[in-house]
Amino acid sequence: MDAGWFPDPTGHAELRWWDGTAWTEHVSTGGVVTTAPLTPARTAPADAGAPAAQTGQPVGRGDAGITGDLISGTHAEVSGTGSANQNEKMLRVGLGEPFLARQGSMVAYQGEVDFAYQGGGVGRFLKSQLTGEGLSLMRVSGRGDVFLANEQAEVHILHLDDSGISINGRNVLAFSETLQWSIERVQGAGMMTGGLFNTTLRGTGWVAITTAGPPVVLNAAEAPTYADTDAVVAWSASLQTTLKSSFKAGALIGRGSGEAVQVAFAGYGFVIVQPSEGVTAVPAS
Repeated sequence: MDAGWFPDPTGHAELRWWDGTAWTEHVSTGGVVTTAPLTPARTAPADAGAPAAQTGQPVGRGDAGITGDLISGTHAEVSGTGSANQNEKMLRVGLGEPFLARQGSMVAYQGEVDFAYQGGGVGRFLKSQLTGEGLSLMRVSGRGDVFLANEQAEVHILHLDDSGISINGRNVLAFSETLQWSIERVQGAGMMTGGLFNTTLRGTGWVAITTAGPPVVLNAAEAPTYADTDAVVAWSASLQTTLKSSFKAGALIGRGSGEAVQVAFAGYGFVIVQPSEGVTAVPAS
């Protein structure tokens, strides 16, 4: 049978989602989608196998006469709790514990979900005003599934285990509420150089970051590593950073912006660089 909503064979709800090969945990009652275990309820029928073949449309489906890959199940939401890539440009979070997300990044949700402004405290507010490293967040809680995206950028999920990562604030999409975050100055970048600041996350949990296209991940321990200040997305918080000037190269450094300053990395860890500086170069007059 094709994927679709069918009468729940376990008896927990009115309908349960059949992905084309097996029953999933997603159920629907009165149009509200939630999750329920696959174990039979006390009043459930004995047989909870595949849905029986029907001559008409499955019960509860309103797509009679409509076919195509969009409703064939290929694009159906992924299952499970926690964070996962719905596709390369969209994040799905099955709510268990609350999490923090970039304001305005929600594109859809199902269930009973609450969105609330998340203040960063006076210290973070003052830093964001002085540094420009703004990170406006919302706290997401409740029961259901939430879908997030940001300007069609690619989404990547990292899991931290008592570790830390420094991320450009514009590349932060969402992260576990269990992680501690702060706005910190990049080592070696003084205020006279433009005061490079990043958002640092520490602790145990997950974080979803975005990149403008497929990134490259560099191992800083392999060789001296440098990245354009606008193209670098994130790096291990354990790395030591300095700024390197390449005035002799002039406008040959960077992708047309004439930028002659890069971030230099040393130590053991990784550096994530996107194939874009994130800014539009202004032609010289």
